Amino acid sequence: MGEAGDSAEPDQQFTALTGLCKASADTLRLLILRVLRSDSFGVSELCAIFDMRQPALSHHLKVLAGAGLVAARREGNYMFYRRAELGQHPDLEALQHAIFDTVDRIDLPPRVRARLADLQHRREENSHNFFRDNAHKFRQQQDLIASYAQYADVVAKVLLDAPLRRRRSALEVGPGDGSFLLELAPLFDRVVALDNAPGMLERARQTAAAAHNIEFVSGDTRSPRLRELRADCVVMNMVLHHTPAPGEVLADVAACLAPGGVVLVTDLCSHDQGWARENCGDLWLGFEPEDLGNWARDAGLTDIASVYLAQRNGFQIQVRLFGRPDISTKG
Repeated sequence: MGEAGDSAEPDQQFTALTGLCKASADTLRLLILRVLRSDSFGVSELCAIFDMRQPALSHHLKVLAGAGLVAARREGNYMFYRRAELGQHPDLEALQHAIFDTVDRIDLPPRVRARLADLQHRREENSHNFFRDNAHKFRQQQDLIASYAQYADVVAKVLLDAPLRRRRSALEVGPGDGSFLLELAPLFDRVVALDNAPGMLERARQTAAAAHNIEFVSGDTRSPRLRELRADCVVMNMVLHHTPAPGEVLADVAACLAPGGVVLVTDLCSHDQGWARENCGDLWLGFEPEDLGNWARDAGLTDIASVYLAQRNGFQIQVRLFGRPDISTKG
């Protein structure tokens, strides 16, 4: 009995190690891990990226999931896959992360990169078209999940308590109907409101007409207008779940952040209400808190504060404050 019990755990460890090595010993599966570097994708999306039929791709995803390299998450009727930050076997995490680090250093083949760019473009177009067609009923759509009034006071309090040394300029990405611009305008010398939907930007302009220090910019976070902006604060309220590549958006705003500046993100926690895609223009059904944290870390930001708000309709809101270290104050 004793000998059998003693050998059980090592046998399991060797089996797990064998599974991990087999799962990663395939070019396509390594490519899948590379594509999942900073985003999650549905099975049909991955089929388009790799130009494969679903049964074949599903097999590879099953192998990767069995080895603890990817995690699956159901969003309504869709199954989305992302890289698993924590494997099923803690003693193999060092090897798992070594595999991730290695594939991340390899550029994607041009054909895969082109299909990935096309997919991201289609995601962006879907979101843009929704807000173009629904700007007139923005508040009604938003209230289906979480109304501005349900989180505005908490977001304003987190902003007031943020460890900011300067309050010269602020950027709000996707200001919606402009309500939070009225919170930002008295706190900063200059406020930039950025939106890629002209109808939404005009609505924000009308709401914040009384504030004279707000500049309204049409575009997204890749806009050249942001390259010279050194914002002390960037705010994104209920924006990321409408964007095709949330990690890239966080990286974009981090790049225009001044040393010592902060990024304030309000968004939904993960949920399974698939109707939000069609009715609210959502591309993502919320996010796991660790996903936002990982994207922020990859963008060079540190986690400062987190607040979680439960809603009566079952949704949960996360208010996250990230910061860029001010190296001039160290030492």
